Amino acid sequence: MTIRVLVVEDDPVAADAHALYVGRVPGFAVVGVAHSRAEAVRALERGGVDLLLLDLYLPDGHGLHLVRSLRAAGHSADVIAVTSARDLAIVREGVSLGVVQYVLKPFTFATLRDRLSRYAEFRAAAGEASGQEEVDRALGALRAPRTATTLPKGLSGPTLEAVTRTLRESAEGLTAAEAAAAVGISRITARRYLEHLVTGGRAVRSPQYGQIGRPELQYRWVSTRR
Repeated sequence: MTIRVLVVEDDPVAADAHALYVGRVPGFAVVGVAHSRAEAVRALERGGVDLLLLDLYLPDGHGLHLVRSLRAAGHSADVIAVTSARDLAIVREGVSLGVVQYVLKPFTFATLRDRLSRYAEFRAAAGEASGQEEVDRALGALRAPRTATTLPKGLSGPTLEAVTRTLRESAEGLTAAEAAAAVGISRITARRYLEHLVTGGRAVRSPQYGQIGRPELQYRWVSTRR
């Protein structure tokens, strides 16, 4: 059974990326994208949501306040928090409200895929446990780390966000040289970030002809269908 996901993220670039990531994981489907607490509430009231991929800092209220109000209203959708917050008090509060996972920004597709896959494994567990070991195994599906949570060596989150935003805002796409000039980094560095976006399925590349010498590669953002 497909797990239906509502992405709640105020940054349009991040929301697109998160939705794209979710759509690439087998067994998951994005059923909506909300950019505020109010939009998320309206989406949940329509039903058909199994999991929230929830940013904690929204323009009209903290994400955990949203979770608290949803629980009070009887909504049972699970929550994976996607946030840059590292305050363990917030983590503890989230756990008490039923947040099943935390993913710290910035993160790679592999990191989110791992969290979603473990959540699906936990969700699929059914029946009566034979003993403590089986209970521990079910809970361990959520907790045991399997993949690295950092970006590839040499890449930084802020620069990746800058390159992503620049590429997304270019309707015609960009070469590495154009991206470098726009962000203020070297051409070689820009190409590394652009190639990272291609590898993650967030961008595509094609040769740009019409000039003397070898054709340059043109990178274009892959739009997310909502």
